[in-house]
Amino acid sequence: MSDNSTFLFARPSFIEGVSRVMDLGGTMQVYNNSKTENEADFKALKKDWEIVGKDIFDAINKYGQKK
Repeated sequence: MSDNSTFLFARPSFIEGVSRVMDLGGTMQVYNNSKTENEADFKALKKDWEIVGKDIFDAINKYGQKK
């Protein structure tokens, strides 16, 4: 997965993953939190449109190269 699809999720390192095996209480659960639901929605929607824009840009460039 790319950073474009996982930026709202925590990605632990190998050592953190191993230590989570012993974390029976779930105290190590840390996510990329936003202050409000609206802020999280804004970030996700913004990232979605950035990806759409990149796809359109790539398609235009690819079309231009065929000529």
